[in-house]
Amino acid sequence: MTLSKLFALAPILLISFTIILLVLHASLKRDHKSAWYISSLGLVVTLWGTYYALDYTQQVTVLIKVDQWGLLFTGFILVSTLASLAISRDVFESEGNRKEEYYLLILLSTLGAIVLCQSSHVVSLLLGMELMGIAVYAMIAFPEDDSLSLEASIKYLILSACASAMLLFGFALLYAATGELSYTGIGSKVASAYESNSLIVVAGTAMVLSGIGFKLSLVPFHMWTPDVYEGAPTPVTNFLATVSKGSMFVALTRLFIDGQFYRFPSLIVALTVISFASMLIGNLLALKQKNVKRLLAFSSIAHFGYLLMVIVGFSSLPETQKILDLGKDALTFYLVAYILSTLAAIVVVANVAKEKKAQIDVFSGLFWNRPTQAATLTIAMLSFAGIPLTAGFMGKFYLITLGLDARLWLLLSGLVIGSAIAVYYYLRVIFAMSSPSDETTGQSLRSLNWQDALALLLLLSVLYIGTWPQPFIELSQMSQI
Repeated sequence: MTLSKLFALAPILLISFTIILLVLHASLKRDHKSAWYISSLGLVVTLWGTYYALDYTQQVTVLIKVDQWGLLFTGFILVSTLASLAISRDVFESEGNRKEEYYLLILLSTLGAIVLCQSSHVVSLLLGMELMGIAVYAMIAFPEDDSLSLEASIKYLILSACASAMLLFGFALLYAATGELSYTGIGSKVASAYESNSLIVVAGTAMVLSGIGFKLSLVPFHMWTPDVYEGAPTPVTNFLATVSKGSMFVALTRLFIDGQFYRFPSLIVALTVISFASMLIGNLLALKQKNVKRLLAFSSIAHFGYLLMVIVGFSSLPETQKILDLGKDALTFYLVAYILSTLAAIVVVANVAKEKKAQIDVFSGLFWNRPTQAATLTIAMLSFAGIPLTAGFMGKFYLITLGLDARLWLLLSGLVIGSAIAVYYYLRVIFAMSSPSDETTGQSLRSLNWQDALALLLLLSVLYIGTWPQPFIELSQMSQI
């Protein structure tokens, strides 16, 4: 392997080195704080390595494709993991000397997510997905005295194992039909394979997309989402909602475009139905939720239904290159807006509700008690709703533009109806925070702690992308899928 390929793999190598360092540290000295600092410093160095790798983008063997688009999301995955680490520091105080293993698990899972973002082969996709998933199972059940976390972990483990088996069998069928396992290899032969073995290709593709649909909690594979979001520790909920789902959608996009699955009208019809159902059912089920974590779970189902609209839009690729460029920009902008808004919302949930049940009532009077946290959660909710001057508004603007150009009238109507429904439950959270409180302590800038500083940083990020999107648009256009 050449030196330039090693530089291209800098994010993977640096986080792997951090994992080895953590293992050595745990074997020599059991110390929670030093393990936290090693993990955080390792992620920061890996983030620098991601920027450094931009000058060495290339295909590294048949398994890994290091490009600017993958590195962009690698950076956001690392930022999301840093946010999860920040709110994890004081969560597992009751675990005694077992807390160091949590940091090892979260870094292993992050390594799997990075591999997913840069995968160009079925082997690297499965390796990244399972490396990420197995660590997440343990992270969900990490609090040993919490039966709800254990139940959520077992439920996620069993259903995820079924989805992984389905995904693996689907790829086996595609390999039987095409004789290829790389994304581009499948794409070059899938059309001729469809003519001779249409049933095998359709069945394999359906099983692959069903397995990925489970990981993204798309309807009808969404049953696990609210229970796991609620039962998992809040930092792990944050990791699931941002790192796990974000990396999986990046992998789906690569597979769909390089594998040329947009050629099959029957597949596009199925994805259209899944997307439309996710938009409506996700928002409708969120209406009656009184727990903010469950509300965010159903909200994420709807948001990935919106994102699936971009995948469906790629079916117009044979007609015009404009769809690819617009779809790439829409997907990048909306996924980043979703990640930042979710980080902002869950960081506030972690700071305010701690590990209690995050009922909406817990946030009553937050504007009077902790205005910085309340402002951050308000902006996050408004961004989810697509209100102007937030990142979510620009994301939905891109989706609507893509839908009009690709003539996705059914999905456009689902986007509009779903967004209208969502406004109600997002505003319900904001109204709860503005209700009068018996404990109006107030908060001055001098009394800001690191939790408030983190929330304020995420608030400004959501507003910055929403009010001045041009720099990020240019960055997005520089990155190629």
